[in-house]
Amino acid sequence: QLVESGGGSVQAGGSLRLSCRVSGYSYIRTYMAWFRQLPGKEREGIVGVYPANGRTEYAKSLKARFTFSQDIATDTHFLQLDSLEPDDTGIYYCAASTSGVRDWTRPAEYEYWGQGTQVTVS
Repeated sequence: QLVESGGGSVQAGGSLRLSCRVSGYSYIRTYMAWFRQLPGKEREGIVGVYPANGRTEYAKSLKARFTFSQDIATDTHFLQLDSLEPDDTGIYYCAASTSGVRDWTRPAEYEYWGQGTQVTVS
């Protein structure tokens, strides 16, 4: 199970911190990712992480403003969103795969999804 929190409304240039708490399976050996779905667009990958070896991959266009972090002790990971723009408005999801991924940017690779959290930038 993935439980998200932290979305909300901010003005352009502001920041938000999203969190995703994992339960029911091994955090360390689960491939984690954050995706977003902007209005009228397909779900896109923001960052993918394998906690067991620390491998982290970002979407190039978002790496400068969005940052992944984690607290292994609480099985929780975070997505820091900085310098937000109105075009970042959408629903943000955390996702997990317990069987590994071949292409972290493909939503079909993940069997577990958070409920989504709305981010609105005005």
